[in-house]
Amino acid sequence: MTDDTNNFALEFRLRELDADLHKRFTDCVFVLQKILSNYKLIFPEFTDHTELHTITVIDFCRRLIGDALETLNKNELYVLLCGCYFHDTGMGITEKDFETFSRQIDFGDYFDKHPNASKAEVIRDYHNDFSGLFVRKYAELFEFPSKAHADAVIQISRGHRKTDLLNESIYPTKLEMPDGEKVCLPYLAALLRLADEIDVTAARNPLLLYDLEAITDDRQLLEHKKHRAVRELRIEKDAFILLIDDSDPVIAEKLRIMAGKMQKTLDSCLKAVNGRTPFEITQREIRLRPV
Repeated sequence: MTDDTNNFALEFRLRELDADLHKRFTDCVFVLQKILSNYKLIFPEFTDHTELHTITVIDFCRRLIGDALETLNKNELYVLLCGCYFHDTGMGITEKDFETFSRQIDFGDYFDKHPNASKAEVIRDYHNDFSGLFVRKYAELFEFPSKAHADAVIQISRGHRKTDLLNESIYPTKLEMPDGEKVCLPYLAALLRLADEIDVTAARNPLLLYDLEAITDDRQLLEHKKHRAVRELRIEKDAFILLIDDSDPVIAEKLRIMAGKMQKTLDSCLKAVNGRTPFEITQREIRLRPV
């Protein structure tokens, strides 16, 4: 788990197993590059959610999968790769799609607790659901091989946050594809959720792209400072090691809180994967290590 080089192993393996699925995936990537940048129209000061973030998430998935790569079938690879690219599409939806999708989402008591929530806040808090609805609406455009594939990508996209990965009706361990192959949705969703969660290093927000002095939103300024303080992420066999600059006590405390949140995500993913599937996540702990 020490290989830090993005060698595109998932993409190469998919191409090896099924050239048509690989082409469908790369066609999606071509279209999504512009769509993923739309989030900047709504969140101009937000941390990166473009294809650069997606490439990092895919590489983290590769490193989490490790030697189990050979056990993933072509449909699992296709669904995982597409899910990685679609998971943040809900961050940059159009005004029309926002209005349409909002009528389809169960917000529960969200607006009772947040009566003055802005459009941006609603999108931020429910962007995984907006992403799933985006995939469903435009599935024909992206030429998924079947409805089953589209449904799987929707659930993986939604599953990068909030959803219950222990629910067999939503995340079946053996979802059958048209060719008879089975897709293990809780494993794929957990990989994406965990990979997304650990993308917290300074590399996500290069200083060439983000001038902290120009950021006016206090919440986003804090997020960028936290990312800048995480100098490196090391994925070891039993833990994720965050190498941090703890010279600012305020940011250091925020990083401890962040690590606690990351640990909860890791715990839930472990429960979903190690408890429900034939796969395994070996990391058990989030550790902070000052540099």
